[in-house]
Amino acid sequence: MKKIEKLIEHLNLIYYEYDRATHSFILDRSYSNEHVFEELIKITYILSKHNINFFVDENKSLILNSKNSFSLKIKRVMNSFIQNLKNRSLNIYVLNDKKVKWAKNLPVIKIETINTTFNISSYDALIFTSKSAVYTLNSYNTEWKSKPLYVIAPQTAKVASNLGGKIKFVSRENHGDEFADELIPLLKNKKVLYVRGSKVVSNLVEKLNANDVICDEVIVYQTVCSELKKKIKLPKNSVIIFSSPSTIECFLKNVSWDESYKAVSIGHTTQKYFPPYITPVVADTPSLDSCVKKAIELISEK
Repeated sequence: MKKIEKLIEHLNLIYYEYDRATHSFILDRSYSNEHVFEELIKITYILSKHNINFFVDENKSLILNSKNSFSLKIKRVMNSFIQNLKNRSLNIYVLNDKKVKWAKNLPVIKIETINTTFNISSYDALIFTSKSAVYTLNSYNTEWKSKPLYVIAPQTAKVASNLGGKIKFVSRENHGDEFADELIPLLKNKKVLYVRGSKVVSNLVEKLNANDVICDEVIVYQTVCSELKKKIKLPKNSVIIFSSPSTIECFLKNVSWDESYKAVSIGHTTQKYFPPYITPVVADTPSLDSCVKKAIELISEK
């Protein structure tokens, strides 16, 4: 289905994700606004234009090259019910308080706001590389919504869009250096502000300033480890999802690693920060939902 991926490349989808395994566009149902409908129209237009058969199921996802019928609908509902029962009992952990289907929460990190004063009006655009930066800035300054936003990964774009931000560009990369390479031609001779946390693992600002982009940066939050009273013992064969280098550090402060555990890394940058005795599997896309899907695959392989 590489043809499909090529056709939709320019659509900059953030709410719908193409799933190669099921030949379908899966809707992230965590968000509900007018942009979801806009993306649905974009996808259906492209598919119709290229004579690709599809139907929209009861979850507003698009199933390709298949016909819908009452019997197939019943079959989908039954399969979904069985899958929910099976996956709900799995020991899959995300290391924050974000609710993700089929995962349990183990918040070993917390976000602390750094309330910084700065003049957003003097910038042509804003850059975000994390959802936490969007949430934190929005908690005390809403002027950011008036500026074009250049963001890394669809997950960050969803949060910014849902809060009312104007998404100008969404990178499919999950590392700041590659993101910077994409931004250089788009932001040449512009003055931009990178809104970030206290820790970064890329040279985004340096690369932009070295290539005719005036880029300032402002720190709006810091990630700190939660102080748990005693070490946590997880069940044998648990799968733990690590979404940042901080989650690795804070998890290992609070949980002794067991050789039966499996690790899933949200991306290749986070993968580099694991100690030698942990070999993670990297999710297909940089999102917690993709991490959970990968965790289920790992469990199914046993």
